[in-house]
Amino acid sequence: MSKPLGMDRGLTNYGDRDFSRYLRRSFARSMGISGELLDRPVVGIAVSGSGFNNCHRTMDELAEAVSRGVLAAGGLPAIFPTISLGEVFLNPTSMMFRNLMSMDVEEMIRAQPMDSVVLIGGCDKTVPAQLMGAISAGRPAIQLVTGPMMTGRYCGERLGACTDCRRFWAKYRAGEVAEKEMADVEGSLAVTAGTCAVMGTASTMACVAEALGMSLPGTAAIPAVHSARLVAAEESGKAAARLASHPITPDQIVTSDSVENALRVLLALGGSTNAVINLAAIAGRLGIPFSLNRLNQMSDETPVLVDLKPVGEGYMEDFYAAGGVGALLRELRPLLNLDCIGVDGRKLRERLDADDPDWVDRKIIHSFAEPISPNGGIVALSGSLAPQGALLKRAAASPSLFEVEGHAVVFEGLEDMAARIDNPELDVKQNDILVLKNAGPQAAGMPEAGYIPIPGKLARAGVKDMVRISDARMSGTAYGTIVLHVAPESAAGGPLAIVRTGDRIALSVAEKRIDLLVPEEEQKRRFASWSPPPQPDRGYAALYRRSVLQAPQGCDFDFLVRSRFKVSQ
Repeated sequence: MSKPLGMDRGLTNYGDRDFSRYLRRSFARSMGISGELLDRPVVGIAVSGSGFNNCHRTMDELAEAVSRGVLAAGGLPAIFPTISLGEVFLNPTSMMFRNLMSMDVEEMIRAQPMDSVVLIGGCDKTVPAQLMGAISAGRPAIQLVTGPMMTGRYCGERLGACTDCRRFWAKYRAGEVAEKEMADVEGSLAVTAGTCAVMGTASTMACVAEALGMSLPGTAAIPAVHSARLVAAEESGKAAARLASHPITPDQIVTSDSVENALRVLLALGGSTNAVINLAAIAGRLGIPFSLNRLNQMSDETPVLVDLKPVGEGYMEDFYAAGGVGALLRELRPLLNLDCIGVDGRKLRERLDADDPDWVDRKIIHSFAEPISPNGGIVALSGSLAPQGALLKRAAASPSLFEVEGHAVVFEGLEDMAARIDNPELDVKQNDILVLKNAGPQAAGMPEAGYIPIPGKLARAGVKDMVRISDARMSGTAYGTIVLHVAPESAAGGPLAIVRTGDRIALSVAEKRIDLLVPEEEQKRRFASWSPPPQPDRGYAALYRRSVLQAPQGCDFDFLVRSRFKVSQ
C-alpha cells in the first residue's frame, strides 16, 4: 500500500480512520476547496509575519506567489502561521526564542497534513529556527528568505541598516553629530521592507541556506522589494510541489560536507559570527560534529572575497547585482564539496557547471586570485579564558589590536555596564580590555551586547576601537576587535566568571588564544567563593535556563539535538 499523500497524511485520531478522512475532507470543503484539489499533494507554506517584524512586511505577497507556484505545479498550497521573531522588538533578545520557534515549526510540520513545506522567513533568528525545525521534522522543505532592504539616502550619502546605524550612533556618543541630525538620519537608515541592507546575520544566514542547498540557487540576495523576489517565491512553490511527489528530505541535503560548504561561504563573505552558532545548531539536529579546530583550518585557507559592510563598503543590493552567491561559489569551487545535493535535485557540481559566468562586479566579489584578505573573516580562539572556545570576527577588527596584553575593566552584567560605561569617573584607558560578564545563554539569553560601547570619555577623545570580551553575541552588522561567545559562559562557571578589574588578559590572533594571566591558585581561591546566578522558577525562562547548551554547541536545547552530536575543540 502506498504511503498516504496530501490530506490523507497523519489523520486525526478518532479511532476510525475512514471517519477521520471523511471528517477532514468535509471541513476542508468548508474552506471552498474543490474535491479535485483535495486529492492533490499538499505543500505547507510556513509564514512568520507580524506587526512586530518589519523584516517580514512582504510576507503576504510572498505567500501568494508561493501558492501560485504550487498550484501551477499540481499541488495544493496550505498557508499556516508560526512564531515570528522580529530582532529589535523582542526582550531580552531574539536568540532566547529561536529554539522555541524551531519547536513550533517542527511540530506544525509534523502534525499537519503536508507532503512538503516552504519556509518563509528572513529576520536574524527566523531562518535558523525554520531550518532547525524542518530538519527535525524530516519533511521535504525549501527555505525562501524575504530578502534584504534597499539602501536609503542622506545628504548625498547612501545608508543601510544597521552598520550605518552603529556608525552614526558612535559619532553621536563621541559628540561629533548633533541630536537634530540623528533624528534626520533615523528616517533614512531603513527605508524599505526586508532584512538589514548589509552582510549582517540575516543576509549571512540567507547565503548559508543557499550554500547548504536548502534554498533554490540564486535566491539568497534578491532584494525584498525586487520583482525577482516574487519570481523566486513562485519558483520555490513549484519546486516544493515537485518535492511532494519526489521527496528529497533535509537530511539528504544537510550533511557534514554541505555544512563545510556553508562555512566556506560564511568565511568568504566575512559574515556574521551568529552564523557559527546557528550552523552548529543546524548540524546538531542531525548529529553532525561541529569542530572549532576545523573552523580555524578552513578559515586559514578560505579568503575573504566579498566587499560588503561591515567588513567592506558595499550593500546587499550590490552583492545581488554583482552575481550573488552563485558568483561566490564559482570562485570557491576548488575548496567546495561538489557532490552535495540541493532542493532542486542537482549536485553542486551540476549547478556550477550549468552556471553562465556572466559579468561579475569585481569591486564587490573579488576573484580567488585577488582576495580582500587571504584568510577567512572569523577565527576561533581558545585558552585559559575560553577553554571551550570563543570567536573573533577578524575581518571587522583592528589588526593593530591582534597581539595585545592589557588590564581588564570588568562589568558584572548588562545593568552594571549601562550604569558605568559613560561615567566620567570610570577608571579606563585606551589600552585596557573591556570585559562583560553574565551575558551568555544561561544568564541573559545571550543578547547582542558583545558590541560594548567605547566608554564615553574615550569616545569623545577620539578612540574608535578597543579589545572587548564577553560571553554575549554581537550583531552581524557590528564591527570592532570583539571577542565573543566565550565558553563556558560566566553563569556556567567558566573562567570569565572570576575575572576582576585589574587582571591582565592576553589576546593573540596569530596563536588563536585568549588567556587570563592570573595564577591558577588564585583562580581556585576565587572559584571557591563563586556561586551561579539564581534560576528562573517557572515558564519558558526556566525551561530555557536548564536546557540551553553553550555557544560552541549552537545554544540549542539539550533535548532537541541528536545524541551523537558533539563539539570538538
